[in-house]
Amino acid sequence: MTDALNTLVALLSLEKIEENLFRGGSQDLGLPQLFGGQVLGQALAAATRTVEAKRHAHSLHGYFLRPGDPHRPVVYQVDAVRDGGSFTTRRVTAIQKGRPIFFCSASFHGPEESLAHQMAIPDVMLPEALEHDPSAQMERFPGHPIEFLHLGDEAEPGQPARKRLWFRLTGELADDPALHRYLLAYSSDFNLLMTSLVPHGITYRDPQLQIASLDHALWFHHDVKVNDWLLYDMDSPWAGSARGFTRGSIYDRSGRLVASTAQEGLTRLRDSQARS
Repeated sequence: MTDALNTLVALLSLEKIEENLFRGGSQDLGLPQLFGGQVLGQALAAATRTVEAKRHAHSLHGYFLRPGDPHRPVVYQVDAVRDGGSFTTRRVTAIQKGRPIFFCSASFHGPEESLAHQMAIPDVMLPEALEHDPSAQMERFPGHPIEFLHLGDEAEPGQPARKRLWFRLTGELADDPALHRYLLAYSSDFNLLMTSLVPHGITYRDPQLQIASLDHALWFHHDVKVNDWLLYDMDSPWAGSARGFTRGSIYDRSGRLVASTAQEGLTRLRDSQARS
């Protein structure tokens, strides 16, 4: 495991401070507030620590309430809402400075045989081929284990708002399905809301843009390996009223749909209206 990946895994390895109460450290990614993916991953880790091992997270629905401080730890309070015959439900509240900054509900379920189908993976180049394609773009952050391989088709004329990219966490990881779910939750917040900016020709670095995640939903369909390439196919069917709505499908390299996401966020141009 690389030092950067080891640091990220440690970030999601919460300290238990009381029954159903956990504390996690924070990381500063140079954003104005705490990265939402960190809170998603840590909240899922806290919920999972209170659930029997034979049940795995299949969905998470959360709301971001206040900007988090990347220089302070976060406390996670877990409410054991239900332990049913097939499903387990947990509610998690993330707290800083005595106030909630995020809350979510997470549901857990054991494996069952059932009807099955999925949408096919888009017809795109595999990452090994894309690395030699001049239209593709590799993106990495200094000191961080995640890397993105953009397909280079984000602003084609006449196309809907869309981003398609491969991503992975570089390094070796333990074969622990729960850990890979935490890391997928963490990673799923990258790029998703930015998809709603594509048709408008602006980026999240624009000084006039006020951007923040308002909510995040994530569904796990299969176990996943986040240290192998995953395709993130995102689109934004709507934006308006200073909000952007986006959704995503995550596939492994074999073509399995391993997870789905949806998110709405604030995408306000600062000079368009007074802040609410």
